[in-house]
Amino acid sequence: MTADDEAPAEAAAYTAVRRTQDRYADIVTRRAWPELDGIMRADCVVTVDLVDRAIDFRGPQAIGDFIAGQLEQFDFFEFVILNTVIEIDARAGRAGARMYMQEARQEIATGRRTDTYGVYHDRFERDEDGRWWFARRHYRSYARTNPAEDEADMVVFGLADFDLAALARGDHG
Repeated sequence: MTADDEAPAEAAAYTAVRRTQDRYADIVTRRAWPELDGIMRADCVVTVDLVDRAIDFRGPQAIGDFIAGQLEQFDFFEFVILNTVIEIDARAGRAGARMYMQEARQEIATGRRTDTYGVYHDRFERDEDGRWWFARRHYRSYARTNPAEDEADMVVFGLADFDLAALARGDHG
């Protein structure tokens, strides 16, 4: 198979993976937790690294329950994808992706606007029917609104960086 032969398969895989990322953003924004079952494998491990602690969740129900609890404090919430880079092995049915995101939100208690910025490092796998799924996710915060209003607007953390080809192979996380 030549590079020209692989290009259509890679383009189709890129589109399918990107649609899965977009569906995730839509599901979280709408708080439609049961829909996570349609994009995330049942055994998908999601690591949420908040810098001061990291928590692992197994499966869409567990991560949906966690996020739902976190969002109870906001009367406005939108999950925004800022940028994404995807490394695809279409022949093997695997991909690694880095997705930068922002959470725009407003606190119920204070009416204060807050933001969080983070990056997801994801492993995707294609099933026998050709559908792409989140197989492994690692989220890390890299900035958020400072809770101390008399200091800098944002608290900034180091940016996590995973090798996307290693993610696609399953060698990382």
